Amino acid sequence: MNIKRQGQGARGKGQGKVGANGRSPLHGKLFLILGGARSGKSSYALKLAESMTGERLYLATAEALDKEMAERIKKHKKERGNNWTTIEEPIKVADVIKKSTGYDVILLDCITIWLSNLITNYGLRITNLDSQIAKHITSLVSMCKKTKANIIVVSNEVGLGIVPDNPLARQFRDISGYANQKIAEAADEVYFVTAGIPVKIK
Repeated sequence: MNIKRQGQGARGKGQGKVGANGRSPLHGKLFLILGGARSGKSSYALKLAESMTGERLYLATAEALDKEMAERIKKHKKERGNNWTTIEEPIKVADVIKKSTGYDVILLDCITIWLSNLITNYGLRITNLDSQIAKHITSLVSMCKKTKANIIVVSNEVGLGIVPDNPLARQFRDISGYANQKIAEAADEVYFVTAGIPVKIK
């Protein structure tokens, strides 16, 4: 299906103009929701998405690799209800966004699991890992800026704790920080959530 976004016709006069973040006025907004583990960031992202009208897509990067994770995913699906379409894609999230032209709201949860999947996909090789994953991040940001849907991206802030004690963990921290910065730079709005309280930082 190919659904026309509400209000699209009213914004037609702005066609061809480009905003400061490189997005056309005809395109949806990009939101980044940051926070620590169990900070309430995903719940806030869900509420934000449900405040928007139209068809909603939940793009999940987690995989049910064990029984506990399978139960967790099942619980989250039940909490979202029937007003959502769910697609589970651990790697090619940009491709899913590109093909999902019939949705008005896309919630991507979450970036840090996606990055972990990419690292595992590259066989935990440290050499040239940064440059390889940077290409995926650039592709994702580019696709988010092109789509007409409102995109809500959830990501962990992993740089507030102690310095990891091994090279791969430190590299994961660095890659996560890089991804968050690039998405935040392109985003229209950025929120940091702690103890269930969202604070707008952009």
